[in-house]
Amino acid sequence: MRLVIALVVVWLIVGIAATVQRGYFKGNNATCAKTSTITVTVLAGPLNYVGVNPKLSCHLPKPSK
Repeated sequence: MRLVIALVVVWLIVGIAATVQRGYFKGNNATCAKTSTITVTVLAGPLNYVGVNPKLSCHLPKPSK
């Protein structure tokens, strides 16, 4: 069980490193698309270094008047 936890932690650390290297944390504009892309990149972990470049877009409904 400890090995699984250690692997998950390392996986997420590698994902965070990939996110930082791609510059996703720069800037102040926090949009749905940017937040979801950061999340998916972190979850992809080491796969980012073998060609995976996850990007998502969000289309939120506009509030009614």
